[in-house]
Amino acid sequence: MTTALVTILLGGSAWNVVNFYLLVCRGAIEAGFLVPFSIFVSVALVIVLVGLGGTRGRRGDVASQVFIFIGFTVLVFGFGLAQMYCFGKTDYRRKAEAVVVFGARVYADGRCSDAVADRVRTGCALVGGGFGKTLILSGGPGDGAIHETEAMRAMAVNLGVPDESIVLDKDGLNTGMTVGNTCRIFESRGIERVLVVSHFYHLPRIKMAYQRRGWEVYTVPAKESYVLRELPWYLMREIAALWVYYARPLVV
Repeated sequence: MTTALVTILLGGSAWNVVNFYLLVCRGAIEAGFLVPFSIFVSVALVIVLVGLGGTRGRRGDVASQVFIFIGFTVLVFGFGLAQMYCFGKTDYRRKAEAVVVFGARVYADGRCSDAVADRVRTGCALVGGGFGKTLILSGGPGDGAIHETEAMRAMAVNLGVPDESIVLDKDGLNTGMTVGNTCRIFESRGIERVLVVSHFYHLPRIKMAYQRRGWEVYTVPAKESYVLRELPWYLMREIAALWVYYARPLVV
């Protein structure tokens, strides 16, 4: 039964690989990383099938224990990284009714950090390109008196987005709150199709959070002006957060 189920999953992941490249060839999506996450899933499932057909190692075998430890470590870190680079760097933009931009740090003098500026510029480019009519900016308090969303709105207006097209979510203190708040905005305004903008490493968790609330959003990675200096830290933090999100339904 296990072999049959794994084989079915392998078929599904293999079809996903084929579909990914078909979409890339048609120009339906823009892949920043030309290897789909489902390739890694397929390889993992093949390894499982090989293991099911082989002999079991002896208990207490040091080499087997080391192999298991290395495999577990690769799984913990590699699974998250593969999602961030394969899924997170793929641009799924299409015509939508709203564009949600997730906030980031705003300095005490009201200046947007480079991270949030990249996100806002990308969101504004989507609205300006006709991919969405409403721009939803979500964030929390800034370093000073100016709220993140107010600084984001000022930047968006300067970039040509009409102020009446901008909606602020000032209670977006974290990913979960932003998702919950924006879902209520969608429902109140009758919005059905949504694009979501953030940095690539953040998008897998955002996608998961929206799906658990019954919303199928389309993610667009922020166009980065340069590689963030603290990127390794952000990646490690997101790996931990991803596993927390995966485990949450099991304990709640």
